[in-house]
Amino acid sequence: MGFGHNNVLHANHFRKDWQRRVRTWFDQPGRKLRRRNARKTKAATLGVRPLTLLRPAVRGQTVRYNRKLREGRGFTLAELKEAGIGRKEARGVGIVVDHRRRNLSEEGKKLNVERLTAYKSKLIVFPRKAGKPKKGDSSAEDLKASTTRTTLPLPESYPAEGPRKITSEEREFEAYKALRVARADARYEGVRKARAAKKEEEEAAKKK
Repeated sequence: MGFGHNNVLHANHFRKDWQRRVRTWFDQPGRKLRRRNARKTKAATLGVRPLTLLRPAVRGQTVRYNRKLREGRGFTLAELKEAGIGRKEARGVGIVVDHRRRNLSEEGKKLNVERLTAYKSKLIVFPRKAGKPKKGDSSAEDLKASTTRTTLPLPESYPAEGPRKITSEEREFEAYKALRVARADARYEGVRKARAAKKEEEEAAKKK
């Protein structure tokens, strides 16, 4: 085999005994089983607890997604304070705290406070020692109640409105015209104010 033109001269090495250096993974099924058993034992030692941590309901960013509700990183300190839950206590009962987040609307804050109170009302805190319950632990009657590991679902972003007849006012309303007029009013507000002020000054000068 000859080499033509100005191409690379190959120097391939095919005698490197690659089978001696190859990485095998024959213990993969055994590792999988060990990990699964470890998860089972850990879950048994932890006892009854929610499958996932509780997170706040937040709006998506930008105009495209802000109509959707999604799970946020963590609850704000203001939301926890209003719900009557301490920041350290929250971390102990499966509530995620985000000290950086800020509440930008009363509606969003109210929604998350309601979410926290609903979670708190359903929460059953087992004492570390059965005979010595501490402050914040559930009563003996609550401990006997049936438990569930499902988390609170996110509320509806917009409640569905039932079907109804269109009113005569809605039929007569011209949405496009109203939008154009509102836009024009906003645009020429400053000019109109200046014109009205000038007119008042002229009238005041005439009276003098």
